[in-house]
Amino acid sequence: MARYRTPACAPADVRIRHITAHDWGAIAALEDRAYAGRALAEGRAALESRGRASPGTCFVLDADGAPEGYLLALPYPAFRCPELRGAEESRHATDNLHLHDIVVAEHLRGAGLAGRLLARLTATARARRFRRISLVAVAGTAAFWTRRGYRPHYDVAPPAGYGPWAVYMSREAGR
Repeated sequence: MARYRTPACAPADVRIRHITAHDWGAIAALEDRAYAGRALAEGRAALESRGRASPGTCFVLDADGAPEGYLLALPYPAFRCPELRGAEESRHATDNLHLHDIVVAEHLRGAGLAGRLLARLTATARARRFRRISLVAVAGTAAFWTRRGYRPHYDVAPPAGYGPWAVYMSREAGR
């Protein structure tokens, strides 16, 4: 029998803001819960390194005063992506913004909050004149991203650490 989840109600006070030093513990915990059992969790040090690489394109979903989601994006050359678990050591001059990770706390999924994070990312990409936004769809999520305008590039092989169903995808930032 199929299991359907009732959409969550958004908390009363939700805002998207830039990540602060105090958010990283909660972000690491959210990442750990989201990827538990999938061998995709990177750990706090790697997450923080991505935030340092591009603080202006990384956001936290603040719900009633607590981090309940996040989005990490950084300039990265088109058709390439960061290794998982490794710290981000360099900054790239490119017109491609790579959406590295997006997580919303499980109890808030279905309330449209991921869409709000993605809208903020797209607006930021346009304002900063990025031409494309890329990502790696993991764990069979390529159909989800296709519905949001991302196109798969099956000729680009993500590093093995992203898992066997990883698909590199991209879209124009102006859409």
